[in-house]
Amino acid sequence: MLSQTSQNPPLAERMRPTSLIEVIGQQHLIGQNGVIARVISSGAVPSMILWGSPGIGKTTLALLIAKALKRPFHTLSAISAGVKDVREVIETAKRQTRAILFIDEIHRFSKSQQDALLGAVERGTITLIGATTENPSFEINSALLSRCQVYILNPLSEEELKELLRQAMEKDFKLKKKNIEIKSYEALFRISGGDARKLLNLFELVVESEPNFNAPNTEDEEGNIIKNTIEVTDEKVMLSAQQRISSYDKSGENHYDIVSALIKSIRGSDPNAAIYWLARMIEGGEDVKFIARRLVISASEDIGNANPTALVLATTTFQAAIQIGFPEAQIVLAQCVTYLATSPKSNASYTAIKTARKIVQEQGDLPVPLHLRNAPTKLMKQQGYGKNYNYSHNNANNFAEQEYFPKELANTKLYEPAQNPRENGIRQFLKERWKEKYGY
Repeated sequence: MLSQTSQNPPLAERMRPTSLIEVIGQQHLIGQNGVIARVISSGAVPSMILWGSPGIGKTTLALLIAKALKRPFHTLSAISAGVKDVREVIETAKRQTRAILFIDEIHRFSKSQQDALLGAVERGTITLIGATTENPSFEINSALLSRCQVYILNPLSEEELKELLRQAMEKDFKLKKKNIEIKSYEALFRISGGDARKLLNLFELVVESEPNFNAPNTEDEEGNIIKNTIEVTDEKVMLSAQQRISSYDKSGENHYDIVSALIKSIRGSDPNAAIYWLARMIEGGEDVKFIARRLVISASEDIGNANPTALVLATTTFQAAIQIGFPEAQIVLAQCVTYLATSPKSNASYTAIKTARKIVQEQGDLPVPLHLRNAPTKLMKQQGYGKNYNYSHNNANNFAEQEYFPKELANTKLYEPAQNPRENGIRQFLKERWKEKYGY
C-alpha cells in the first residue's frame, strides 16, 4: 500500500495492490493455474491486450507484471499520446532489456498510431500491454492483434467488492482509525457499476463527508481508544453521489447505464424512449462507433429472424455513420434506432447459441459423425469418412432426413422460432421436415 506520506492520493490509489497475491478477482488469469501467472513464472510474457470494463484491474495488472519481471516500464495514454510519443518510447526501449510499454485505452489509437507499434512488437523491442474497454476485434488493427494475446478480465463479483471494502477499512491508514459500519451495499454497488476504482473513491467520499470523520478519537476510563463510529447507508451514498456524478461520463458507469437504457428501449419497442437515450449519448460526446456497434448487436440479439433486414440496416448504419461522422451521423443513427424499436422482436437465435455453447462447455468436443466428415484423401475414405452421407440436393425439396448431431446429442432441440409472422413461416418449414425428430 502507499504510505501516509504520499500526497493525499485517493483511496483507490492508496489501495492499489503491490503484488499479485494482493489482487482481488481475476483468479482465472493470475491464480495458481492462471495463464498470466504461468507466463510470469516462465519469464516469457507475450504482448497482450487486457480487455474488460473500467476499474477492474487492467492498469494494476500491467504494473505488477512489470514489477514481477523487473522489466523497464513505460506508459502512454491513448487519449493524449501520438505517433511521436510512441516512437520516442520505442527508441528508449532499444537501449533497454525487454521493456514493457503499457498503453491505456489503446482502442483510441488511430490506425497509424497502432501501425507505429508493429515493428517494435514483432522484433521484441517492446512487450506491449494494451488496456481496452472495447472489443479488440473491432478496435485493434488485425495486424497488431495477431501479434498479441487477448486476455479478458471479468467484472468483480459482489463478494469481491465487499472484500475490497473490508480490506480498505482494515488497512488504509485513514479508514482504519474509524469504526465504519456499512448498513447496506446496494447503492454503493449500483452507482459504482462494478468499477472498483469508482467504488473505493465513492466510499471514501461518503465516509469523509461525515461530520465526525476528522474529530479525534476518545479514550475510555482505562485508556482504551474509542474510535468514532461512521455509518454508511444508501441515503448517504446517494447524497454524495449526486454531488459528484456528471450527467454523462464516457468512461464510467453512466456510459454503460445509458447505452443499456437505449438497448432496452429498443427491445421494448419504444422508439420515443430509444431516441431520447440516443440523444443523451450524442450530447455527451459518445463515440459514433460505440453507438453504431451496439445497434448492430441489438439487431441480431433482439430482432433476429423476426426481421433479418434489421441486421442489414444496422450494418449499413455502422458503415455510414463512421464515414460521415457527427453531426450528420445523428440522422442515420436516429433512422436505425426508430427502425429497430418498431421492428418485430425475436431472441430465438441468441437463446439458441447460448444454449449450444453451454452444451459444448459441459460435454466437450464430441466426435463428428463419420458420414458428416470431410474425406479429401483415400485413407480417410477407407476409414469411412463421408460414407452414407445423403446429399440434400439429390432429394425432393432439397431435403434428406439424417442425423446431423453427434450421437450423444441426437434429437436435441436448440432453436425455437418466436411467435411472429416471419418465424411462424420458419416454424412451418421446420415442422414439414423435422416434426418427428424435434417436435416442431
